Amino acid sequence: MSVETRSRVMARIKGKGTGPELRLAALLSEVGLAWESHARDLPGRPDFVFRDRRVAVFVDGDFWHGWRFPVWRDKLSEAWEAKIEATRLRDSRNFRRLRRSGWRVVRVWEHQLARDPEGSVARVKKALDATP
Repeated sequence: MSVETRSRVMARIKGKGTGPELRLAALLSEVGLAWESHARDLPGRPDFVFRDRRVAVFVDGDFWHGWRFPVWRDKLSEAWEAKIEATRLRDSRNFRRLRRSGWRVVRVWEHQLARDPEGSVARVKKALDATP
């Protein structure tokens, strides 16, 4: 793929309103949950925020957020490896900041949602139920 084509393809990838995010939103709505989306005042701008229960939910893409990154990182160019590693570090920092502020953080990976959508909803509900 040429540099120009790759740039055009990558520019079309969205940060919010992704397929997995919309899927989880539909599932959460089905069970009667209401949330705030992409809260700018919270570290990492969680995809789903349940303020009253202090639960933040992130729906992360396997590639972009580096699911099992050590297994496949050597197949990438240096630039992509650095980009994904920086994303992983940023995610860790944001999750840590949220937890230190008293938030429960739920991370739903793209492959988990595809394989077990009900299990993903159950994890969110469990976090909501565990919060006083």
